[in-house]
Amino acid sequence: MPNQLWKGWIIYLVITANLSEEKATTQACPSCDGSPFCDCSSMNLSTIPSGLTTDITGLNLSCNSIKYIRETDLLLGVNLRMLLLQSNQIWTIDKESFIFLRKLEHLDLSNNKLTHLSPIWFRPLFSLQHLNIQGNLYTTLGENPLFSNLKNLRYLCLGNNHSFSAIRKQDFDGITVLEQLEIDGQRLKQYESGSLTTVNSINHIIININDVQVLSGMLEDLTNSAICVELRQIAFNTASESSLLEPMSRSVMEKLVFKNVLFTDASTDKILNILVYAEQLLELELDNCVLQGTGHWQDPIKIKRKSPMEVVTIRRLTIEKFYLFSDLSSLKNLIGNITKITVVNTNVFLVPCSISRHFVSLLYLDLSENLLADPNLGHSSCEGAWPLLQTFNLSQNSLGDLEMTGRSLSHLKHLTHLDISQNNFGEIPESCQWPENLKYLNISGTQIPKVTTCIPQTLEVLDVSSNNLNDFRLKLPHLKELYIAKNKLKTLPDAPFIPNIVALRISRNKLTSFSKEEFGSFRKMETLDAGDNNFICSCEFLSFIQYQEGIANVLANWPENYICDSPSSVRGQQVKAARLSLFECHRTLAVSLICILVILVNLLIVILGYKLHVIWYMKMTWAWLQAKRKPKRAYNQDFCYDAFVSYSERDSEWVENLMVQELENAIPPFKLCLHKRDFVPGKWIIDNIIDSIEKSHKTLFVLSEHFVQSEWCKYELEFSHFRLFDENNDSAILILLEPIQEQTIPKRFCKLRKIMNTKTYLEWPLDENQQLIFWFNLKTALKC
Repeated sequence: MPNQLWKGWIIYLVITANLSEEKATTQACPSCDGSPFCDCSSMNLSTIPSGLTTDITGLNLSCNSIKYIRETDLLLGVNLRMLLLQSNQIWTIDKESFIFLRKLEHLDLSNNKLTHLSPIWFRPLFSLQHLNIQGNLYTTLGENPLFSNLKNLRYLCLGNNHSFSAIRKQDFDGITVLEQLEIDGQRLKQYESGSLTTVNSINHIIININDVQVLSGMLEDLTNSAICVELRQIAFNTASESSLLEPMSRSVMEKLVFKNVLFTDASTDKILNILVYAEQLLELELDNCVLQGTGHWQDPIKIKRKSPMEVVTIRRLTIEKFYLFSDLSSLKNLIGNITKITVVNTNVFLVPCSISRHFVSLLYLDLSENLLADPNLGHSSCEGAWPLLQTFNLSQNSLGDLEMTGRSLSHLKHLTHLDISQNNFGEIPESCQWPENLKYLNISGTQIPKVTTCIPQTLEVLDVSSNNLNDFRLKLPHLKELYIAKNKLKTLPDAPFIPNIVALRISRNKLTSFSKEEFGSFRKMETLDAGDNNFICSCEFLSFIQYQEGIANVLANWPENYICDSPSSVRGQQVKAARLSLFECHRTLAVSLICILVILVNLLIVILGYKLHVIWYMKMTWAWLQAKRKPKRAYNQDFCYDAFVSYSERDSEWVENLMVQELENAIPPFKLCLHKRDFVPGKWIIDNIIDSIEKSHKTLFVLSEHFVQSEWCKYELEFSHFRLFDENNDSAILILLEPIQEQTIPKRFCKLRKIMNTKTYLEWPLDENQQLIFWFNLKTALKC
């Protein structure tokens, strides 16, 4: 039974292993699809992914969980130029894994778990220029030379902080020239003399080591080959330890860098006495170092010749008792040839005047990120100090009086570039003293609220960015570059004040727009950076900026940094792509067109109303409504008149001289209502018509061409028609004074047409014999 369990367990392990291997082999990297550079970093890959093709020239497999590189994994990598395998868990590599990578130029195997290194891996890599094998677990570089075939190798990083303990003579065989060599050897205890002598030239060597004895042997081998020597993570506590750097005095070294190094007063004294004899040493750099002491050397530095050193750079130097530090008077003889000094973030609050005066060759001085205040600056920049100084960086100090700062530096006749940014000046005086040849001034980030004539007129470049400026009205006739970003300006500066401006940066202000005239006033402008403002994308602004020829070549960061803030229809859009409607762009024209359209429509309505007699119909409708509201008369009521006569004024002669005489003189006489005679004076004429028709037994219409042209006749006809149909009586009598063609009757006389079609009418005859019959018939009709 136990044997069966063991067998089952083994079978399970085999199946699981096969499945895991099958799963691993199917891992793929999506970024490799169709791309010459595959970024497969940080994807938790356990093997080199499938899907690689011969088109791939770069492969990044860093930060994964790869443990093993097989011979077939990179079979298709014949065109690879870069292979990054750092920060995995690689502990073994098959001997022939890199055999197809003959074009590989950059290989990074750092921070893995390789316990031994094989020269067979690197033998096919004829084109390799960069190799990094740092941070693995090997103790030596192997029994045989690793790099003998790498004739093109220029950048090499090796060693580790855990187990790398020895460097032997054959380790660098085959390498003659290196641009950079980095050796990480915090545990390095053995160095065979002559190991680095095979390398004829090393432009930059970085040695991370804490054993001074081993370091001394390495420096001895580098005296004729290393141009720049950088020492890291080492402590020089005593003069005897520093004396082991003696090979530097005979070195061809031109630059020496100390990074994360500890010094004491005793060791510093000795190191300086060694370096003054390094005839080719031009540059000294200290980065993040610590000095334990106060700068009081036990023995004076003995100088037999002038130091050739020209450049000194000190960054983040920690002096634990900096407030007790000496005036460095013992260094006077070392600084005569120095042309460039950078002392940054080192708590410098004073440069003694006696020291400043010995910098007779100094052209560039950077004291940024320190503690210099106005009184101490005046002392440091005393009369005779830095006589040739051209560039001075005092940014991020404790200066607060602009007038005092200018006065302290005014004697520097050669000073052309001054950076006093990120101090706290606040108010700016009306006038100041400055070096007479000052061309560049940076007072950005100093909280000044305005610019005054304190700013020197000799300037060609002025940076007042990151302040509280609302406008810029300062005459600077020689100014070519103005940097005024991150302020509160709403318009471009006035061009007449800065006529020679070539570059203007006004981004991140409150600029809303600028016109073609404003832009054109800068006749010499080559670069304008106005991005990141709240642009009001008006029609004029868009029309100018989108269609101005060549403006895209002048605007920096165009078009991505130019965004509309308003109107809301284009907010958030790029100025280049924004489009406004016709109404937004031509409001006056649009309003005018709308007004004209309204007038035309009204005019059309009036014309149509006139042609279709709409007004007349409206009047009639109103009159009809008025009539409808009156109570109806009883059917058997008494009438005042026998007939109301409706006729045209032009037919009055016939009506008054013939018809009236005939009817009113008849026996019995008929009483007629005539508008001339019987209408009530002062009463609305329509009311007169309505009342007269209602008080008449009949309505007598004298029809003629003149009748159909009369508006009042039309009213009378209409009201008669109301009575005819509303009261259902037969009150209308038509007299046709002359023949009327139906087509000549206006359309508004539709009632007349209807009555003529439904009622019999009397025609006035021209024959006198017939006229007697006409009168008889008329009198008969009136009596009915």
